[in-house]
Amino acid sequence: MLRGRIRRGRGPSSVATDDDPLDAAQERRVRAVLALGGVRQADLPDGVQQVRLRLLERAASGREAPRDVSAWAAVVASNLAMDWHRAKRRQERLGERLASLRPAEAPSGEENSLLSLAVARGLDGLPDAQRQVVVLRFYADLPVRSIAEQLGVPEGTVKSRLHTAVRALRARLHEDEVV
Repeated sequence: MLRGRIRRGRGPSSVATDDDPLDAAQERRVRAVLALGGVRQADLPDGVQQVRLRLLERAASGREAPRDVSAWAAVVASNLAMDWHRAKRRQERLGERLASLRPAEAPSGEENSLLSLAVARGLDGLPDAQRQVVVLRFYADLPVRSIAEQLGVPEGTVKSRLHTAVRALRARLHEDEVV
């Protein structure tokens, strides 16, 4: 296990404690890599926790500890920063697309009720596996990776089911002349 081992580096800060797989110098380096990668200051603690988690997962899986934990942690932090940056861009593009689809005036309560009923009917018409991924993705707001892990299927299967389900829902809503 990684805990309690001497890490490469200088001084007492290069010893990982039983509570933390990263020493203070490694944590500072991870924070710097995340910040330079464009991660917001408020998200830096989450990024450091993700690096710790990946290090602990690696140890728990029985894989050999990285030779240079500091370098390994920096690479993981860099990858996390890229992931967050991509996710941010995706969210921005999605927000722009949704804003362009939004009518100039808000729909009335009656229109919202009709749309909700139509979506509910459309969901009822989907096969169980497709309905499940739609609910988990869009109502529970889970990422595809989490859905795949929880259902024990590949991410590609989740994406395929989502694509097919959304296409079927869209067709049903156009068919019912709701949208």
